[in-house]
Amino acid sequence: MSPPVLHDAVAVLATERDLTVDHVVTELAERGVPTARVDTADFPQHLTLTARLGESGWGGALTGEYREVDLGSLRSVYYRRPGQFQLAEGMSTPERGWAYREARMGFGGALLGLGCLWVNDPRIVAGAEYKPTQLAIAQRCGLAVPDTLVTNDPVEAQRWASRLDGPVVYKPLGGVRHVEEGTSTVVFTTTVEVEELADPALALTAHCLQAWVDKDHEARVTIVGDHMFAVAIHADSSPAHQDWRRDYTTHRYTTVDVPSDIRVGLRRYMATWGLSYGAADFVITPEGEWVLLEVNPNGEWGWLAYHCDLPIAATLADLLEKGATS
Repeated sequence: MSPPVLHDAVAVLATERDLTVDHVVTELAERGVPTARVDTADFPQHLTLTARLGESGWGGALTGEYREVDLGSLRSVYYRRPGQFQLAEGMSTPERGWAYREARMGFGGALLGLGCLWVNDPRIVAGAEYKPTQLAIAQRCGLAVPDTLVTNDPVEAQRWASRLDGPVVYKPLGGVRHVEEGTSTVVFTTTVEVEELADPALALTAHCLQAWVDKDHEARVTIVGDHMFAVAIHADSSPAHQDWRRDYTTHRYTTVDVPSDIRVGLRRYMATWGLSYGAADFVITPEGEWVLLEVNPNGEWGWLAYHCDLPIAATLADLLEKGATS
């Protein structure tokens, strides 16, 4: 028996255990919007792609055990950290490399070629995750950013840090999670002394160093289309004051208004990239200045929506339900 076919659907690309996505899927279901939650880890072993290019563009179907999605009528895609393609056992290393590349180019290429709304397009996400690029574009958009150095030169790192009036922090460029010999650790923003920058190991790769920005508190601005949801994060412990991700138990959350000049800068930033969603992190100085640290194009929002009763899931559902074509 063939699975039911979903027409004019929203595709949600995410893992099964993403609790944040659950809220968006539930919201869409309550509205009666056809929704297919798909994990790319199921392709190609448990998910079949058949894409055909005709006069009106790509069409075809994405078929799983319980449903089939009509690709030609797909209205939007919510791209939210899906799993990696899982290939069949028994392949050699060269075969696996070839098969994975073909899966990525075929599956990803066909879906991206549909021309529907993506929140966000993974090609844009890939570029927007480069933190040095984020800071440069944010600065051009009128947003204040910290004094920053990216280098693998210990001498230059010490010279740069010595010229600053205050502390220096190190932060990872490619994500906070580090896996070594099967053990996963989190690398938080950390204060470093000028003398530590003389370590020859600094020369082994690029490092991101920033001038410490005095803070009263921090804020995350969750941007969905034209809407912005801002939450002040007050961290009441020393570790969390340095990096609020170190200690969630001491947080106090309050909703705040985004200053008009920050709104303008964020809108320019999002438009420059072509992003529909972003999570912007700011330091708010004792003088009230908003200094941007980063904009995560796939950042978390679920816990803030819960604590502050924010309609982020409904706003995302509005965007996905409406859809658009490129």
